[in-house]
Amino acid sequence: MSVALAGFTPDEVALTVEHNVLTLEGRKAEKEEKTFLHRGISTRSFKRQFTLADHVEVKGARFENGLLIIELQREVPEAMKPRRIAISGAGPGNVSQIEAKAA
Repeated sequence: MSVALAGFTPDEVALTVEHNVLTLEGRKAEKEEKTFLHRGISTRSFKRQFTLADHVEVKGARFENGLLIIELQREVPEAMKPRRIAISGAGPGNVSQIEAKAA
């Protein structure tokens, strides 16, 4: 998963996970007032939340060229994985036929 965060530094971004909710917050440090004719990149604070599917874990995150890249991995526990059940029964040589009488 990747999120574009142009204009932010890694120190201004917080990433947390709690109860399958991934929260991404960005807070721009207050700087001295300057007058801009045009500001192309928004610098206001934000908070975004993403609900993760069951058994999805955040393995790591890295910040590259204005992109926050979050590594997600789905790990299903062994107890929840499908398993093959052996079916036992009579083989072809052990089949007995019931005699039927015509009426």
